[in-house]
Amino acid sequence: MTTVENVPPLHLPARDIPVPASVSPEARAVLAMPRPEPTPSPALEDVAGWKALIAAGNEGLAAMAASWPVDPALTVEQTDVDGVTVYVATPPGAREDHVYLDFHGGGMTVGGGPVGGPMSARTATRVAARVWAVDYRMPPDHPYPAALDDGLTVYRALLKEHRPEQIIIGGGSAGANLAAAVLLRARDEGLPLPVAAVLNTPELDLTESGDTFQTNAGLCAVLPGSLMAANLLYAQGHDLADPYLSPLFGDFSKGFPPTLLTSGTRDLFLSNAVRMHRALRNAGITAELHVMEAAGHGGFLGYAPEDAEVDGDVRRFLDTYWAA
Repeated sequence: MTTVENVPPLHLPARDIPVPASVSPEARAVLAMPRPEPTPSPALEDVAGWKALIAAGNEGLAAMAASWPVDPALTVEQTDVDGVTVYVATPPGAREDHVYLDFHGGGMTVGGGPVGGPMSARTATRVAARVWAVDYRMPPDHPYPAALDDGLTVYRALLKEHRPEQIIIGGGSAGANLAAAVLLRARDEGLPLPVAAVLNTPELDLTESGDTFQTNAGLCAVLPGSLMAANLLYAQGHDLADPYLSPLFGDFSKGFPPTLLTSGTRDLFLSNAVRMHRALRNAGITAELHVMEAAGHGGFLGYAPEDAEVDGDVRRFLDTYWAA
């Protein structure tokens, strides 16, 4: 975290953080989950170590995905879009002319490959729309800007089949970073922007300069602490404050679509969402911020009614801009 010189930090005594009564029983159960022991990150040059860590992360994600309820009428098709793998997930009743272009989360390292199919199905269920989920390349073999290049390639292809007002772009966590970065780069390259964007618990600042990287450290079972090692692996020597790496630092006065952001009071990335909301508003961009009480990174993992409430807010946001 960036600190202010000659200003001493505030020292707080160690204290216990209780599970609050202000959330649903399902949410309280998630908050009571034990915190996993932190896994040390390999050295940046340890390619084998990173691949082993990523494989373990994908294995855990696949096991989680196996528990997600899936409508048997929902279809998932894997396709190639100008050399980039895309999972097209279509729930029953989805309109063919509306597309939600999605980028999966996973700290810029996890969530690619076969697990992309189940993840795209979950996203399509949550947004109740047809989803194009980008299986973007990731480090250690493919650091920045490979993922950004892949996202822009798919967006260009989507524009050949759909008008911008038929497209909404979104993502969660690291995927929200890529969604926002693709929007900035598309704008800078003269492409028309989609009608709206959705950034869920967004990793928008790879420098990790926000307040909640300190105040919320250790509170969340999903994301208890810094992802700086993965950020550096992804950036491969590029400046972490570059807006294509940390979209929070972009110039939004040059254009950005209306945006919905979500987070929780225990989310390590809450500062990212709060600061992005203000940056967009200060640039005259329509922006909504939805913060869930006591929620950590990714809300309550889909297990609580609070998650369903936010999903409803997202769907209403999508329907508003697609209808317009």
